[in-house]
Amino acid sequence: MNMALQQALIAANEKEIPVGAVIVCHGKVVAKAYNQTEKLNDATAHAEILALTSAFNYFGAKYLPDCTLYVTLEPCTMCAGALFWSQIGRVVFGASDDKRGYHLVAGDNKILHPKTKLTTGILAEQCSELVSDFFKKLRQK
Repeated sequence: MNMALQQALIAANEKEIPVGAVIVCHGKVVAKAYNQTEKLNDATAHAEILALTSAFNYFGAKYLPDCTLYVTLEPCTMCAGALFWSQIGRVVFGASDDKRGYHLVAGDNKILHPKTKLTTGILAEQCSELVSDFFKKLRQK
């Protein structure tokens, strides 16, 4: 999760919403990404989507059952859907997202693949603070 936080800091420095994602498989980092919606002019360029694409390319496969995604913020519904289709083995996120998180639509976790394991709240305070500070600064401008 620390590496995902580093990615989120890169996003913040580039004036992107500070979300970072890292995909690990068998102890090896195979993908890392941060939000790039502004940079790429692409509403779908979320950290999770970019990390998934990178991991798919790394393995030459469309499923990631042996991988874990570490992401600083609870995935949105779009990203949770992509995680479902990837059949990722595990999702670990830091802070909950009470405004856009997938739990708002699929409260009981059914949006993720049934075999996907979920861990929440890892470094939640640091992850949440990063997003809160970003939006405070944005509102002050």
